Amino acid sequence: MNFNLITILGPTAVGKTSLAAKLADCFNGEIISADSRQVYRGMNIGTGKDLDDYIVNGNKIPYHLIDIINPDEEYNLFSFRKDFLTAFDKITSNNKTPFLAGGTGLYLHSVLKKYKLQEVDFSGERYNELNKLNNDELKGILIKLSPEQHNTTDLLIKDRIIKAIIIAENKNEIDEELSHINSLVIGINLDRSEIKKRITARLKKRLQEGMIEEVQTMLNNGITHEKLNFFGLEYKYLSLYLKGELNYNDMYQKLNSAIHQFAKRQMTWFRKMEREGININWIYGPDFIKAKEIIENEYFANRKKY
Repeated sequence: MNFNLITILGPTAVGKTSLAAKLADCFNGEIISADSRQVYRGMNIGTGKDLDDYIVNGNKIPYHLIDIINPDEEYNLFSFRKDFLTAFDKITSNNKTPFLAGGTGLYLHSVLKKYKLQEVDFSGERYNELNKLNNDELKGILIKLSPEQHNTTDLLIKDRIIKAIIIAENKNEIDEELSHINSLVIGINLDRSEIKKRITARLKKRLQEGMIEEVQTMLNNGITHEKLNFFGLEYKYLSLYLKGELNYNDMYQKLNSAIHQFAKRQMTWFRKMEREGININWIYGPDFIKAKEIIENEYFANRKKY
């Protein structure tokens, strides 16, 4: 197969960004982020942007879909698909190698399975019809449409459940705009115990680096606790802490556990993708040599140079 995209995926804390940046430096590439929260400006520590990872051998690797909107703006799967196509076309038109890197399963899946999405009306009759139902009824509808929910915040906030249902109902099989995209997929994994260890160490580091202050700044700038809950994980639990509903120790323990569970759900999503026919070349840890070998043998097999 002739590939024109390289996807780097894996659960949180396995080193996706760092590896993608090193590979992009090696293969004259640019990175398109597949992270549903890194699109927001000012959400740096909590989303793990780690922008220093994009500097490799003194070179700043160009990246896309990071810091493109404010936290009070709406961003969804439809927005991502449009922005992905724009970035992909820009990169390829400059004869650069596009890398899609991140851990938001729905975003990755939409590209790799070529979802066809239509811009949907969130203020129309269907929204009003669904809004009459209670959360449990809505959850039942959404789970039937999308059995394996990647982001549990879709099941916590009524407005988000309704929007997720409407998007799912408007999703078709193949999008002609994505039909020409064929991705080589490399997955990074580690032993479960090592992932948990990394998550815990990273959380401690982020708290020390000012993650609480970052969330307080968002509140000071008018972002509501409800919106923080919508962002999930770090923002949800730090919101509860800053409201005084959790003490520091409980916040830390609950958040640490929630991130461990999130990593587990990510792997469930990736295994689902494999069952659907997406070939993922798994490597152990962010192994640059192994990933480079796969790309040379698969992506560039039919090309004279890069």
